[in-house]
Amino acid sequence: MWNACEMERMPVLRTVVVVGTLLLGVGVVAAQQDQVAKTQLAMKSNLKSALTLSAMVRGQKRYDQAAVDAALVELEDVAKRFPTLFPESIKGLKPDGDYYASDKVWTQRKDFEAHAASFAKTVGEAKGKIKNLDGLKATFPTVNKECLGCHETFRIKNG
Repeated sequence: MWNACEMERMPVLRTVVVVGTLLLGVGVVAAQQDQVAKTQLAMKSNLKSALTLSAMVRGQKRYDQAAVDAALVELEDVAKRFPTLFPESIKGLKPDGDYYASDKVWTQRKDFEAHAASFAKTVGEAKGKIKNLDGLKATFPTVNKECLGCHETFRIKNG
């Protein structure tokens, strides 16, 4: 049996357990949202890089080797990090924005990782080929197609 002192501490102990559990839950949700934000930032970075290259190919911006090199480095870096950008903990979350990750990122994980590796390889190869506007025009369609191929399978439009 519990004595009177132990009985008095029970509500306090219960409160501590409940508050601790709530704080842990808030921490988990905050960590998930932080990961979603990191993932969205990486994807926006990819978009910016692709738009930079596309604008040069279309003649909307003058050719700039430094900008091309920076865009390709960024694309390759994000492609190599794709698997870590989509941990199991964010599966099913639908963040603000135009798009979110399809459950196929997790249910077809090997395909997702293979596509990420293929994209990283394609970008890596492009880095060695693009030395002028003609090289960009010849190579960018392959890079862009590889990038968009992932969108078709692993991305869903919000709405």
